Amino acid sequence: MTQNKKLFIKTYGCQMNVYDSERMAEALGSEGYVETKTPDDADMILLNTCHIREKAAEKIYSELGRYKGFKAQNPDLKIGVAGCVAQAEGAEIMRRQPMVDLVVGPQSYHRLPALEAKVRAGEKALDTDFPEEDKFEHLKARPKAKRAPSAFLTVQEGCDKFCAFCVVPYTRGAEVSRPADRVLTEARDLVARGVREITLLGQNVNAYHGAGSGGSWTLAKLIWALNDVEGLERIRFTTSHPNDMTDELIEAHGNCPKLMPYLHLPVQSGSDKILKRMNRSHTTESYLDVVARLRAARPDILLSGDFIVGFPEETEEDFQATLDLIKAVEYGQAYSFKYSTRPGTPAAERPQLQEEVKSERLQRLQALLSEQQKNIQLSMVGREVKVLLEKPGRLEGQMVGKSQYLHAVHVTGSGGNIGDIVRARVLNSEKNSLGGACVE
Repeated sequence: MTQNKKLFIKTYGCQMNVYDSERMAEALGSEGYVETKTPDDADMILLNTCHIREKAAEKIYSELGRYKGFKAQNPDLKIGVAGCVAQAEGAEIMRRQPMVDLVVGPQSYHRLPALEAKVRAGEKALDTDFPEEDKFEHLKARPKAKRAPSAFLTVQEGCDKFCAFCVVPYTRGAEVSRPADRVLTEARDLVARGVREITLLGQNVNAYHGAGSGGSWTLAKLIWALNDVEGLERIRFTTSHPNDMTDELIEAHGNCPKLMPYLHLPVQSGSDKILKRMNRSHTTESYLDVVARLRAARPDILLSGDFIVGFPEETEEDFQATLDLIKAVEYGQAYSFKYSTRPGTPAAERPQLQEEVKSERLQRLQALLSEQQKNIQLSMVGREVKVLLEKPGRLEGQMVGKSQYLHAVHVTGSGGNIGDIVRARVLNSEKNSLGGACVE
């Protein structure tokens, strides 16, 4: 086996893709690959793609075009496409870009070593199956590289909700949850490698139903088990569906010491008519009820959300209902987008709103969200927060980390090391971060 082959991975999209890229690097590490930060001298270039954004496939084809020169200079260079665009496009990628050697869907990453061997033998490799075997069981991490203090851990994949705008059920498949003991084993391994905070990932993470002792475990039960892992200090999870925020999970937010007071809870729209057309299966009332129960359990919880503006048939009245919901909830952070069609989804076949209408509404919505974020960050000034230090800051003696509310905090005077959790008093608020001084 040739040693020290160089692997360049470019990751698009969500946190799960970040996690997947790490695991793909580990899988190919067993074949002698080491990661490089640049494609210039790579032996393999792998694009881990996302299908959520508008014209995602076309952007990947454009990106591939940029690598033609690399292939001309190095005929032995292998180029692969992974992720949700790979799953959606399949063999079409190789047809449109013949220089691509490998296409692999998100459920088949554990087969990368075999696929790599195939392309090294001069063949094309395509795998977009939904295999029965557990890819995570096959993706054993390389021992035992030091990790950053925060890490992602995928516990659930796929979605059964079939929202009218979303491709996830088609690219990631049906909901599948990892067995609890395997999640706990991976969490302990991460802690042994220096991780202090773990974010549990899933397309619909709070629908987790992994096999465990005594039967199927809920996400709340998994969180309580992780709470007992020595050395693990913080637990988060994303992304959630409002319908799966159970009483048990809400209670965990109030009582579990290591579960952080932050929750990403997408709503998408404040109009019940649009929510029904989106097939979201919750209402504005049920969403606000979940928010009220969460804040009763944990009054200081910071909420973030997702919003789609300009969904087919959205009227100005529907849009105003979304603004009203935002005002009622008060979000600390949020992600918002203009609706864009996804081929094969029900909403793509409906009459579309004019682009200028969507743009104007998005501008108004983002102005409101930005004002809320600014006000919540200003309300932190003078308060004391606990900061997990992640890296040195730009200034002398400064460290940067995350508060329990997921705010980025620039801390002076900590004298701490990466991985330490320090107490800091917030002194000022910037656009997307806080500044503070250590009080220890």
